[in-house]
Amino acid sequence: MTEIKFLDVGWTRRTLAKKIDEAVKRVLDSGWYIHGDELAAFEKEFAHYAGAKSCTGVGNGLDALELSLRAAGIGPGDDVLVPSNTYIATWLAVTRAGANPVPVEPLESTFNMNPDNLEEALTPQTKAVIPVHLYGQTADMDPIMEFAESKNLFVLTDAAQAHGSYYKGRMAGSLGHAAAFSFYPGKNLGAFGDGGAVLTNDPELAAKIKVIGNYGAEKKYHHDSLGFNSRLDEIQAAVLRIKLEKLDNWNWTRKELAAIYLKELADTPLILPEVPEWSIPVWHLFVVRTTAREALIKHLAENGIESLIHYPIPPHKQGAYKDKQNLSLPVSEKLHREVLSLPMGPHLKPEQVQQVCTVIKDFFS
Repeated sequence: MTEIKFLDVGWTRRTLAKKIDEAVKRVLDSGWYIHGDELAAFEKEFAHYAGAKSCTGVGNGLDALELSLRAAGIGPGDDVLVPSNTYIATWLAVTRAGANPVPVEPLESTFNMNPDNLEEALTPQTKAVIPVHLYGQTADMDPIMEFAESKNLFVLTDAAQAHGSYYKGRMAGSLGHAAAFSFYPGKNLGAFGDGGAVLTNDPELAAKIKVIGNYGAEKKYHHDSLGFNSRLDEIQAAVLRIKLEKLDNWNWTRKELAAIYLKELADTPLILPEVPEWSIPVWHLFVVRTTAREALIKHLAENGIESLIHYPIPPHKQGAYKDKQNLSLPVSEKLHREVLSLPMGPHLKPEQVQQVCTVIKDFFS
């Protein structure tokens, strides 16, 4: 039986080889590798694509989150509301900025932050909230924004998995006060290495992020604040410009594959992801739930199908957050015991997804 990979990041390189080779050569021949024309062009193009006024390229998605918090004045003594169900980078950004992550339980149906739980998590020290658009579907932003505005909170969306997703007709990069993106190779819009960006409509915030990411210097050799070295390099920017042209097509392929999963697996015991009517997800991951996860993973592997878990351990149970391990977060803990990611990506053909569904139905028969 043909092996079905969970993800094939080399597929994009093979698909766009000629254009990517030309773009990389253009950068190498230019002799300018940091903060050049390619980055400026990508920042303009990605901001336009997502409906934001500005884009600032940074070193990676974690830096995009941290620099945004720092630029907004979030630091020691502050609390930041974060999802209990997310990749640990969301929490790490808060900790690295010197603030304290306060977890908010998700909706089981969408995996995303439950707006109804925000009030209970609020503290007198709360200064910000970070909704995550997990697995490529946006969080329910209107009630989150209404809550944040009533409490004067900064809203930073973690859009690392949501390149091109929509919420009520607005793209993920234009929601909240700022949006942090990752261009890790496995993302819907992935570089050939690490990379990230922040989108915002606030010119003052954008300027601060750019300065912080450039050693705290607005002018060369004039460092007016403590900064970092976090920059999206010219080669990665050039590659991302090529891939951005294909992003909508690749996302459309993901939607078609997700539709097959949703139809073919509807009568199985799996709990399938729900899509609210206001959402157009980009299916960065197709995540199902089952109490028979380990057995199903083994069955899939025996049939040449690769699957993964996103994520097996919630942040509050990680060794990095020993002070949070006694927290009671039952919804998140339940999800982390049951979630399973099936193969997803533009490298797949419909018949391969059909094959995955056939193997799963065989498992439950």
